[in-house]
Amino acid sequence: MKKAMIKRPVYLEKLILRMNNGLVKIITGVRRCGKSFLLFNIFNDYLVSTGVDERHIIKISLEETENFLLHNPLKLSEYIKSLLIDKKTYYIFIDEIQLVQNIKNPDQALRETDEITFHSVINGLLKKNNVDIYVTGSNSKMLSSDIMTEFRGRGDEVRIYPLNFKEFMETYKGDVYDGWQEFLEYGGLPLCILSKGHEAKSMYLKNIFEGTYIKDVVERNNIRDTDTLEDIINIVASSVGSLTNPLKIQNTFKSSKHETVSVNTIKSYINDLENAFLIEGVNRYNVKGRKYISTPLKYYFADTGLRNARLNFRQFEETHLMENIIYTELKIRGYDVDVGVVEINEKNEKGSGIKKQLEIDFVANKAEKRIYIQSALSIDDSEKEIIEKRPFKNLDDSFKKLILVKGKQKTHTDEKGYITMGIIDFLLDENSLDR
Repeated sequence: MKKAMIKRPVYLEKLILRMNNGLVKIITGVRRCGKSFLLFNIFNDYLVSTGVDERHIIKISLEETENFLLHNPLKLSEYIKSLLIDKKTYYIFIDEIQLVQNIKNPDQALRETDEITFHSVINGLLKKNNVDIYVTGSNSKMLSSDIMTEFRGRGDEVRIYPLNFKEFMETYKGDVYDGWQEFLEYGGLPLCILSKGHEAKSMYLKNIFEGTYIKDVVERNNIRDTDTLEDIINIVASSVGSLTNPLKIQNTFKSSKHETVSVNTIKSYINDLENAFLIEGVNRYNVKGRKYISTPLKYYFADTGLRNARLNFRQFEETHLMENIIYTELKIRGYDVDVGVVEINEKNEKGSGIKKQLEIDFVANKAEKRIYIQSALSIDDSEKEIIEKRPFKNLDDSFKKLILVKGKQKTHTDEKGYITMGIIDFLLDENSLDR
């Protein structure tokens, strides 16, 4: 029996909107999150359903042995051009584009460059009026973030993430509350979802972290001190949802491991992890002062399952994991996301004025739209409710202010216009922020 396809409509729509825009569409994201499947299956099926002849969809997977000769950029260019036999639009899909190798330019008379590379081939194809090009790529030689920079303004990035909760529930056979707990613990990597039971899921996540992600980062960046890299990963994983910076991480090394690691080394390794799409740093934004605060900041993982597996499923803080999921969901929905800071003046016991900083978990922006979001397991306790709403009360704008709480509960708005919504309702309804 054929397994049901997870349709991933958010990303399909992003590809549809970018069709025939004259740019190369570059699908980026952490490895094994479904980039190739999105392109070769979901988008391919969409094109066919609209009447595109399959002969006008050129699909090249450079990991397949029969395509190894196409790792030569001249062979790749020659092969693709040989398939362009009429003036109708051709849709070109190339998976793992970074496997194309740089070669010396053999034509001395046309010596625009000393090397011919994959991006020179793609940029050459873009000059044709009847091609629409889509590429994916990420491994130890050249991760997707590098590919994006190589096209120098001629690339259009489509960032994808592992399955979100709505997509996850399309595959989950059970109660939504049980599904939420499983999603918190194991995340949304497609092959992990297909695994059955804790042992299989845990083994998959741990193996892919060690054998794929860390291996890629180490090989690509020629890292020799892998022990320090792994320690930094553990520290960042432990601090999800908490403010940190390289100096704090350095102090952790000194206090817990009695080792000294330079701040520059820590910065470099964190940058490597971000380039691999494993983690994302989120800056703090002073809402009233309208300026960014450079440090400290927060880090979130591309997938909560990867984060939990990295810590051997020992640290399961639902509050922080919920924050991680909210952050990723906001990014999937196309928001730019910051951690908000609201500065207030208070008087101390002596009557002197002191400045305090109140935190808003997320300030989400999309064009002219802005939403302030707090994440809390519950606000049943009146003191907790006061704490969560306090930053909102010190803002003097009319943007939407939202508190997301654990579970599935009726959305309600208080007399100040502050909205409280259950996390499950927020995640399952892609239009929940437009209510």
